[in-house]
Amino acid sequence: MGETAWFDTSRTAEFVTALVFGILVVWFVTHARRGRSFFIRPIPGLEAIDEAVGRATEMGRPILYCPGLDSMDEVATVASMNILGQVAKKVAEYETPIMVPNRDPIVMTVAQEVVRDAFTEAGRPDLYRSEDIYYSTYSQFGYAANVCGTMIRERPATNLYFGRFYAESLVLAETGNMTGAIQIAGTDADAQLPFFITACDYTLIGEELYAGSVYLSREPLLLGTLRAQDVAKVVLLVILVVGSLLSITGIWDVRSVLPE
Repeated sequence: MGETAWFDTSRTAEFVTALVFGILVVWFVTHARRGRSFFIRPIPGLEAIDEAVGRATEMGRPILYCPGLDSMDEVATVASMNILGQVAKKVAEYETPIMVPNRDPIVMTVAQEVVRDAFTEAGRPDLYRSEDIYYSTYSQFGYAANVCGTMIRERPATNLYFGRFYAESLVLAETGNMTGAIQIAGTDADAQLPFFITACDYTLIGEELYAGSVYLSREPLLLGTLRAQDVAKVVLLVILVVGSLLSITGIWDVRSVLPE
């Protein structure tokens, strides 16, 4: 019976990548805890949320927030709840009504707690109304019809769509566009991005949705982690370009360090 190696040399590339990323995360988080500020690339859709909430306040009309159609075990819905917490805090500060229709009853319960906590943190628990965060229906297009009806009846000044959406995305975005509301969307569903980009004023694409709560809250610890991810992407891009050039010119075959 042969001896078992304690380290698989064919996985050296993965080990080095994980080690470098871990060092970056620890370094940036440590500096964030010490109060150092980091530059985070601007995301126009998130920067426009303040303007969108302010616009609704000036017009005396509510804000509509759609958390997507998936359940709470999906990462897009979790990201949406994090963004909802930051939006609800701004809404409480401006004393603006917010409506959150939900397709999933568990998501509705979580959304109610998130909004309640945000209003309490903003010092305005008296403004919280549980009936504004309500269950609509589990039917996909029944939900879309309910939300569209709310848009037409209530005329919200701002529509926010953050989460996982499906074929109803175009119906929601077009109806909101027709009512003249400012619309900001964010989803990790690639197939729905063209519809949101076309009908909404701002669209968060893919991982920008996940970074939304970090960007809005400006929590130092989370900012450090986000900064580490951005730097890691730059490092990987540089390695990719340099490795490609070395392979093309025949100086060094980068495939020699990659697993078969």
